[in-house]
Amino acid sequence: MLIPFRRALLTAIRQHNCRFVSDSHATSSTRKGLVLGVYEKQPDNEGIRLTEAAAAFDSSISGKLSGMLTISGPPLKKGKSRIFYGLHQDFPSVVVVGLGKSGTGVCGKENWDNCKESIRAAVSVGCRQLQDLEVAHVEVDPCGDGQSAAEGAVLGLFEYDEFKTKKKVRVTTQPYGSVDSAAWQKGVLYGDGQNLARRLMEAPANHITPTAFANTIEQKLSPFAHKVAVHKRRQSWIESEQMGAFLSVSKGSEEPPVFLELHYKGSLDSAQPPLVLVGKGITFDSGGISLKPSSGMDAMRADMGGAATVCSALVTAAALKLPINIIGLAPLCENMPSGKANKPGDVVRAKNGKTIQVDNTDAEGRLILADALCYAHSFKPRAIINAATLTGAMDVALGSAAAGVFTNSDWLWERLQKASIVTGDRVWRMPLFQHYTKQITESALADLNNVGKCSRSGGACTAAAFLREFVTADHWAHLDIAGVMTNKDEIPYLRKGMSGRPTRTLVEFIAGLASEP
Repeated sequence: MLIPFRRALLTAIRQHNCRFVSDSHATSSTRKGLVLGVYEKQPDNEGIRLTEAAAAFDSSISGKLSGMLTISGPPLKKGKSRIFYGLHQDFPSVVVVGLGKSGTGVCGKENWDNCKESIRAAVSVGCRQLQDLEVAHVEVDPCGDGQSAAEGAVLGLFEYDEFKTKKKVRVTTQPYGSVDSAAWQKGVLYGDGQNLARRLMEAPANHITPTAFANTIEQKLSPFAHKVAVHKRRQSWIESEQMGAFLSVSKGSEEPPVFLELHYKGSLDSAQPPLVLVGKGITFDSGGISLKPSSGMDAMRADMGGAATVCSALVTAAALKLPINIIGLAPLCENMPSGKANKPGDVVRAKNGKTIQVDNTDAEGRLILADALCYAHSFKPRAIINAATLTGAMDVALGSAAAGVFTNSDWLWERLQKASIVTGDRVWRMPLFQHYTKQITESALADLNNVGKCSRSGGACTAAAFLREFVTADHWAHLDIAGVMTNKDEIPYLRKGMSGRPTRTLVEFIAGLASEP
């Protein structure tokens, strides 16, 4: 009984395809595509289960979509796609993407929401497939979660090609069918925020110097000037603040340092204690006199990933008009070898008066953060969060699965973890034992040593213990994001390159904090 139906269906599709081919001279700027979702087939269900938007589309073309899915191959698995041509005159190209099982939610083993992650991954696959066909405008099935669908589209389509002659087609996206437009727009802003961090991290170090970084963030915040103040502190100010640890790193480079200070006043209560975000801003890290190996050193243009993510999170918070006061701090400089650079064994004095023996000049991030953390306390903050691509040991410990969180506050940890489950950009709590503190407080020449005495053991933990020596706040968290700095193929909705993680988790955390009394 199915044979006549299939013949009729194939005939109809051929007719549609003929019309599509005749119209193939249309330019990429006029072509439209459509991404629709389908759930994994259940054992007790013979039929195909389409999303609400996909079912409506299928109904509008008399069931041709579900018919083609039936005869074109096995049921679509999660993250896989299938493309059809000529089904609808408004959408010459339609990509159907597999969403996996319906009704899944938070997975305790994986510490994320399976449904949200599946939507992000599936939508990104469909959008990229249409981008490869040079389709310039794509409508996207919200798949029951407009925010996650928008994030998948925006993050999946990003590619850094600013210095390439041949560029990919720029694709605009919008939701298809009935959708919560506020949820979609929120997802777009979350995705744009992470893409800003990716763009900053990916850019060559000769184009994103400390000064250029500060100017870029200032420009991104200009639409919100009525609620934002930007201070680009120069070397004379840094000297007046007695930030000797920061200056000791910057003096090796010809590029002048900048201490970027951002104030976002989103709360109606101007007296509300601010959340302070601090980001490590080494715009290029050669290692200094303790020079890094040349292999892979080009990736050290992204050693300002901490500054990129916290500044991008603040830009996103401003775009979302979140009712909270935030201060962003980013000490920006290069770590270079020269006759003026730090030498192993040098002793420098931080802003709080503590002296530091610099036994390894490639452990410079903790030096510039030390002064920034001291300065952060002057704002009497509600909480302090710093982010930094701080240690290779963090990459060894967790790889790219999660950012490591070292914190003195269960309150802060619970909120960060909750935010990461929503975004799928996970965090994992690491220890801050006194065991590690002893390794950096036993120094021959100074109060502290910038590397632990057991240099190959617990490197991420001793670095965090070092930072804690400059913290007196009750709620502080250090995010070591070295392991999540890049993406190869681990996160399916991010292309290979700098990841911009964990920007969305920071934004979600801020949004959660803003909603609390």
